[in-house]
This record gives sequence, C-alpha cells and structure tokens, in this order.
Amino acid sequence: MITDFDTSLPSIKQVQNLIKQTTPVEFKLLTGDVLTGRVLWQDAYCICIADENTQQTTIWKQAIAYIKPKS
Repeated sequence: MITDFDTSLPSIKQVQNLIKQTTPVEFKLLTGDVLTGRVLWQDAYCICIADENTQQTTIWKQAIAYIKPKS
C-alpha cells in the first residue's frame, strides 16, 4: 500500500509532465476498458482525467494497466 506521494519517482514525474503539457492520454485498465482524456491531477491513490466533454473520471491507480500519450 502506498503511504507517501513520492514526487521523485519516474512514474509520478511522467504523469506530472502529462498534466503540465495537457497531453491527451489513453488509459488501459486491467478490466480491458480504455479511457482517453487529459490528466487533471494525481495523488497517491488516484488519477483524474477529463474527456473531450470535460466529464471528469477518477481512476484508481491499482486499476491501470498502462498510460500512453495519444499522438
């Protein structure tokens, strides 16, 4: 279980860069679902994205298989 939000970790830095750059991303979840949108924020447990209609979705990090920037 995550107890600290360690901003020195490469994975945290990568997501922070996606937030700053407002890069559209694709999230593949362990369920096989695919979500796309811009990352708004992250904390130790979750990532929040906004889709093209600005609908916000909070995703538990444990549910993510991968995050990929959309080109």
